[in-house]
Amino acid sequence: MKFPEDLLYTNDHEWIKVEGKLGTIGITDFAQGELGDVVFVDIDPNLKEIKKGQSFGTIEAVKTVSDLYAPCNGKVVEINSTLTNSPEVVNSDPYGNGWVIKIEIQDQNDLSTLMDSKAYNQLINK
Repeated sequence: MKFPEDLLYTNDHEWIKVEGKLGTIGITDFAQGELGDVVFVDIDPNLKEIKKGQSFGTIEAVKTVSDLYAPCNGKVVEINSTLTNSPEVVNSDPYGNGWVIKIEIQDQNDLSTLMDSKAYNQLINK
């Protein structure tokens, strides 16, 4: 299982890649493995903002449905339309084409409570 070092992680198994004010958000390799085969990703197409710690959508797998939680506050700039017809990309490429949303990060200080890859690895291997 891999945890790219250029990402930050939440306790709820989301990741965010920060590039200046742009944040790309998805779920971790660990999370997709726990969920099993992803069959549906539900993000409101009219979603404009996300709030740190709040659900911004759901991801449905054969076994369960799980909320997606925002790692920080932000304005939604793009929702991954690929996931509408090919939600299984979350399983095959969770850190690449399986990203969920892109946001404009409103406050970089929101990121200070997130984990680096080493801390996240320790969290899931307790």
